[in-house]
Amino acid sequence: MAVKASWYAAELRRELGARNRIWAVGRTHVESFGNPPVIVYAPQGSRHGNFFDSAYAAISATPDWIRRFDKIHAQGRALPKAESGRRWREIDSSMSSDALLMNIFCSPDVVESAAVRRTLGVDGEDAPVFGWRARVPLASGPGGRVRFDRTEVDMRWGGLLVEAKLTEGDFQSRAARIVEGYRDFDAVFERELLPRVEIKTARRRAAVEFAEEFTQEWEEAAVDEEAAREFQSGIVARAREAESAEAGYQGYQLIRNVLAAYAEGCSFCVIHDERRPDLREAWFEVMAAVKSAEMRVRCKVLTWQELAALLPEHLQGFLDLKYGIVQAGKVASTCPGLTSEP
Repeated sequence: MAVKASWYAAELRRELGARNRIWAVGRTHVESFGNPPVIVYAPQGSRHGNFFDSAYAAISATPDWIRRFDKIHAQGRALPKAESGRRWREIDSSMSSDALLMNIFCSPDVVESAAVRRTLGVDGEDAPVFGWRARVPLASGPGGRVRFDRTEVDMRWGGLLVEAKLTEGDFQSRAARIVEGYRDFDAVFERELLPRVEIKTARRRAAVEFAEEFTQEWEEAAVDEEAAREFQSGIVARAREAESAEAGYQGYQLIRNVLAAYAEGCSFCVIHDERRPDLREAWFEVMAAVKSAEMRVRCKVLTWQELAALLPEHLQGFLDLKYGIVQAGKVASTCPGLTSEP
């Protein structure tokens, strides 16, 4: 499963990279230092290369939405400095699922669409809230004091919580002692049915460990770079094997957000790309462990492609060119930089 998941994620990143190298022409952007490089966009007057124009205009005019741009890019050091001196934001990245989410739900006529509301099961006149802080109850602390995990949910729209995914590797894993520390964990889940994993416990290594392998004293540069890489990989693999492990759960973000929906009396929907069937399988595994049929009905899944069929035509064109997202029955636009083989 892990191998398949990494392959699906890498293939989608490859396609988005090719599409955005074309989309970025004429738009302010840089490429990361990594291999393969990632396109990251910067604001350009009243426009932003990572956003549909009308969506960005609506975001700029809405203080609660523009605050989403406050989140600094965690990998900013892997990017060239912006000419303006502005620090890069996570939402500037062409791989950002948050940017895709806002491109759709901040665009005019989307939130007002009866078809979109019906599909997602949203009532009322509430505007979407991005980066909504949930209050997931934890087990009682000293003196019976109630504590909360103020976890961030990608979007809350009325009675719906949304987790958006695009190129992320998975839904993260977390130690069992942390996951089982949520107050409603056993009320919501059959813990035996949840996907489990062993989590390696990293530790700082003493300087004397593997000294004969790591020392560079009197060494000449390796002529065979492939052999050097294999040697280094072997060292890392042996070090990982020597690390202790503790029991954990896969799909931590899903577990946590289901618990947030349970506590708030909300529904919870995962929106992912149809090119990532691994994410759907992971969500179904967690969903199958939900005890209550009523709660399972409140757990939903939707693809960006299914959502695209409900969107205005001009927005569909943007999603096609930049993301390769098209509704069922349509073929995505051709991308000259994308070949059939990696």
